[in-house]
Amino acid sequence: MNKVLVTGGTGFIGSHVCLCLLEQDYEVHIVDSLINSSPNVVQKILEIKNLKTKIFEKDIFLHIGDIRDEKFLNQIFSENEFLSVIHLAGLKSVSESTENPLQYWEVNLGGSINLFKIMKKYCCKNLVFSSSATIYGNTDKKLIDENSEIKPINTYGETKASIENLLKNIYHSEEKEWKICNLRYFNPIGNHNSGLIGEKPSYPPNNLFPYLNLVASGIKEKLLIFGNDWPTEDGTGVRDYIHVMDLASGHIAAMKYLMSNKPRILNVNLGTGKGTSVLKLVKTFEEVNKCKIPYEFVSRRTGDVARTVADINLANKIFDWFPERNISDMCIDGWKWKNFGHVSI
Repeated sequence: MNKVLVTGGTGFIGSHVCLCLLEQDYEVHIVDSLINSSPNVVQKILEIKNLKTKIFEKDIFLHIGDIRDEKFLNQIFSENEFLSVIHLAGLKSVSESTENPLQYWEVNLGGSINLFKIMKKYCCKNLVFSSSATIYGNTDKKLIDENSEIKPINTYGETKASIENLLKNIYHSEEKEWKICNLRYFNPIGNHNSGLIGEKPSYPPNNLFPYLNLVASGIKEKLLIFGNDWPTEDGTGVRDYIHVMDLASGHIAAMKYLMSNKPRILNVNLGTGKGTSVLKLVKTFEEVNKCKIPYEFVSRRTGDVARTVADINLANKIFDWFPERNISDMCIDGWKWKNFGHVSI
């Protein structure tokens, strides 16, 4: 059995990545502190896979702890020989990162440094890193490719860019050994179409889609849209939204590519290559889910940008990876989660 370690594996993106790994017969080991998630997600993943065995007795194992804890990580690596690591653990709110930069640097960069030290110690040098399109900052490019200027405008993006720089240094120190891929996500939304796993961040949510669900279900009175004076077609921010299941499959494609090729370091965008405004997303959600979303325009948030849309040609070419789901699919699956699943993950 090929073992893969997933840090942050009970979170929104991590849970879907773990499901995809299980479906392709990998043994999955999750490391998660559960700060913003729940161990219940493991049972839900197994339900989706239709496993009849008890939790943790077959192909998935949960190790509860913080990647900043060297002793904790050392114990896990000493007991397992991992084929690869998919590193998703970290804090991810743009607004929160500007309010509490010390915490973001300590958790995101500090945790990553500790993880990479342990990987090196145990000669596990195959890594897929969860980076972010926020490292590109504000750009006039219609499509952002991997050669675009790295110029983050918020603390969260700064931490991701710094981890990428660290990984570049690590790679060049041992060019014949490390296989690294930095996956630069754009905007993951939607959930698994079973409705059993999905995104439920701590409240109040910082991301658009969880807030949409709260408004649609009547828990929140209205959606706040941050700015209607952006230089876009309808004045609201334009983003490249990608279904989380397409994003998850991109991780598997990246990992397999690294395993079948010589040591290298790659930077690869994962998105759809299509931009959708906040207002367009709201209208699509209303249409496909037969509901009404009251909204109000408020001031722009510090750290936001007008438009971010991915050039995904590199992922298409080298991974043979293509997103399969559209905005309507994302809205339908996201609402299924709110109605049928809603496990605190």
